[in-house]
Parts: sequence; C-alpha cells; structure tokens
Amino acid sequence: MTVTGIITALIVGLVIGALGRLVVPGKQNIPIWLTMVVGIVAALLGTVIARAFGVAETNGFDWIEFLFQVVLAAIGVALVAGVGSRRRLTR
Repeated sequence: MTVTGIITALIVGLVIGALGRLVVPGKQNIPIWLTMVVGIVAALLGTVIARAFGVAETNGFDWIEFLFQVVLAAIGVALVAGVGSRRRLTR
C-alpha cells in the first residue's frame, strides 16, 4: 500500500466514522482516533459486504456500499460508546 493509499484510508475512515457518529443519537464520549478506527473498520467491512451482495461495482458512486459502511460505523460507534459508558458506571 502506498502512502497515498494510507492517507486516503485515514480520510475515508474519518468521514465514515464521523457520519456513523452523527447517526447514533445522544452524545458519544469517544476520542476522534477511536472514531477513525471504527470508520476504517466499517469502511473495509462495508466494502466486503457490498461485494458479497454484488453491489460494489456500479457506474458512478456506490450509494449502497456507502450505506453499508455508514450503518456499520454507527453500530461500531454505539458499541464502543456503550462499552465506555458501562465501564465508567462500574467504577
């Protein structure tokens, strides 16, 4: 992977993670780096799922693949925020 590919993956991860964070209601007390990690993982998994369903290769922008990625990011953000808040409650 080239440096440009790594930078692109980080930017896409940040955008997907931020959109996933916007979808989840309430305030999420997770750092931006963790949002980026969740976004990168969601982007990769969303692409794999879209390819499995055969909707990753379309003309123009792949809206269905993008939807998979954002939904997975929202689930990831909710899980991470939930684990973090549960951890604070048990202290």
